[in-house]
Amino acid sequence: MKYAINAPEAPEAIGPYSQGTTAGRLVFASGQLPIDKAHPHHLVAGGIKEQTVQVIHNCAVLLEATGCTLDDVAQTNVYLADIALLDEVNAVYEQYFTMPAPARTVVAVDGLPMGALIEMDCVACR
Repeated sequence: MKYAINAPEAPEAIGPYSQGTTAGRLVFASGQLPIDKAHPHHLVAGGIKEQTVQVIHNCAVLLEATGCTLDDVAQTNVYLADIALLDEVNAVYEQYFTMPAPARTVVAVDGLPMGALIEMDCVACR
């Protein structure tokens, strides 16, 4: 059975979707933008490093609402507005996801909501 995740500490979904869902032992966090809960209509200040920290933080908050941590993440999908930013993203990413790191897909996209540089979703197993 599928259940919606409602994490009060995470930014609200900006469209007709759940922050995330659970299905059995799997937890699916919807794509997270670099939005700070305190300022839901604005991206965090700074560049790709600050935005990467924020999307990972937002995923962690969603996971926490289901009893999971970043250590439980089995797979991530990262969407970048500019693939040239990947080295900077990797420098931040490796601080949060240690070995064995999750499987990962990185996709360069033409644009992201609100002009974000990065969006990330993840799947965890509890």
